[in-house]
Amino acid sequence: MDSRNMRTMLAEAKDTSELMVDLAYAALYFNDPDMADEVASLEAKLNQLVYDMRALCIVAVRHPKEAESMAAVLQVVAAVERIGDDAVDITRIVTRKLGIPNELLQDLAAAEEVSHRLVIQPGSAFANKPLRAFELTTTVGMRVMAIRRERDWIVDPKGDFMLGADDVLIFRGSPDAIPKLRELAGEPEWRAPEVDDGTAITDLDRAIDTLVEMKDLSEVAVGLAYSTLVLQDRSLAAEVRHLEDRLDEMNNRLELWVLRAAGDYAGDPAQLRGLLQLGRAAEDIGDQAQQMVWLVEKSTDLHPVLGMALGDADEVFLRLPIGSGSQMDGASLASLALPVEPGYAVLAIERDDRYQYRPRGVAKLQAGDHILATGPDEGQEALAEMAGWRLVEDEDTGEIELEVL
Repeated sequence: MDSRNMRTMLAEAKDTSELMVDLAYAALYFNDPDMADEVASLEAKLNQLVYDMRALCIVAVRHPKEAESMAAVLQVVAAVERIGDDAVDITRIVTRKLGIPNELLQDLAAAEEVSHRLVIQPGSAFANKPLRAFELTTTVGMRVMAIRRERDWIVDPKGDFMLGADDVLIFRGSPDAIPKLRELAGEPEWRAPEVDDGTAITDLDRAIDTLVEMKDLSEVAVGLAYSTLVLQDRSLAAEVRHLEDRLDEMNNRLELWVLRAAGDYAGDPAQLRGLLQLGRAAEDIGDQAQQMVWLVEKSTDLHPVLGMALGDADEVFLRLPIGSGSQMDGASLASLALPVEPGYAVLAIERDDRYQYRPRGVAKLQAGDHILATGPDEGQEALAEMAGWRLVEDEDTGEIELEVL
């Protein structure tokens, strides 16, 4: 039995499953079997965590009254495990050579954030230097999500971590940073796929646009689901259910357009199988997000370990109102450069009781909006200040309150 407690293991499982999804899409984008192997390595780690957590839940229940709240923990554990399984399904498009049209890779390249994998070469700029020496989040807009050294994984490494030759680094951030990162690691040059733009919109174009949106919405659904469990917010739970319904509908449309496109596709129609598998995986990730928030919708008494564990995860969730006259009031997301400093990504903007999911950089904020953002714990005070607030801990309850700057 793992000597760590449930809180620690659940936080680690959550971070591991999200890293697996990021890497799975990166394996697809770069058509890189090595990235797929990293996902398989993380799957073994996640499976062990899930096994230990289930065993710990069984041992921990000492009274029938505790069974329901512990069952809620088990449901979240099962959902996290399934998200990891979906990540493995995505990598099988690469490992089993199911094929994927270049048009999809081009659309994925247009994302504002991507994941990337690098191996530090001996004698490169990265070798034998501490991570903080490069200040990557501010200099290139990428952050190190994890490092693998032989068989050991270090998730969310600290600035004093000493990089070494043959370390495998997993980054996430602006795709524009990839050439510079590869240079620092001593890796060969890589270029994104290019596809000639056609004037006519085909069924394949519609299928690919739908699939890219499904990818974004499924990731947002998971982020909102974790936020729902931390905040126990039924309005957020309703949004996750709405996203899950949309993903179901979009997957049905995707299958229809792929079938229509097969007859006119100039390449090998077998390449289109990967689109169907990717759609099923994105739809199931949304299903697992809905399984988590069902507990809140049902008003089940959640075991306190859920909120504590998700609060201990490498990334925290903040829901902030935009204060009048603040730095964010009237600013576009691009101008704020949140992914660079303080390292946050905006999952959604709430305005007039409606959500805008995965907003682009051109989206403008205004006083009265609420943002739901995810990022490092150490950056939350800076983010709150940009929105016009100071975070203050209540001495009696320990809860964090907002105080106008």
